[in-house]
Amino acid sequence: MPRIIETILALLGLVALSPILLISFILVRLTSPGPALFKQIRVGRNQIPFAIYKISTMHLGTKETGTHLVEAQSVTAIGRVLRKLRLDEIPQLINVIAGDMSLVGPRPSLPSQTELIAARAAENVYAVRPGITGLAQIQGLDMSNPVELAKVDGIYVRDRSFGLDLRIIVKTIIGGAIDTRPNVHAK
Repeated sequence: MPRIIETILALLGLVALSPILLISFILVRLTSPGPALFKQIRVGRNQIPFAIYKISTMHLGTKETGTHLVEAQSVTAIGRVLRKLRLDEIPQLINVIAGDMSLVGPRPSLPSQTELIAARAAENVYAVRPGITGLAQIQGLDMSNPVELAKVDGIYVRDRSFGLDLRIIVKTIIGGAIDTRPNVHAK
């Protein structure tokens, strides 16, 4: 997706979703200590680290680890709701506006996820910006299987197009998956 379109959509999205963002921040602050906005270092395009923004959904002091490794009791009650509705991802629109992320692309990993980083490097995944949503996410893949995840991310990088990005956004919103067999996305 062209950068200017992503920036405009992210800005419009941030403005439109600002009431939900404000209510979420208030609920987080009323129900748990610590900041409502969570900042964490992730691996970005060309493997350059950047700070990703999310709404805080875990108890203060929870160990920094991949989402698939987070223990259920580490997530706050309001955090469970925010995660289920994916509202905790709204602040990443700031990352899109800043140019650290795209609306669609491989989800950014933690610097400690070395196996995933190596597998993605082999698939040339770091040639693109990470995204808020991506092909692997709508397939239900997470970072627990780094090699499979990197392969699907590699398919996205090779086949990416404006049309594929739109399909991924729609599938993210309404649910469903896109077939990842080779040449499925050929024009």
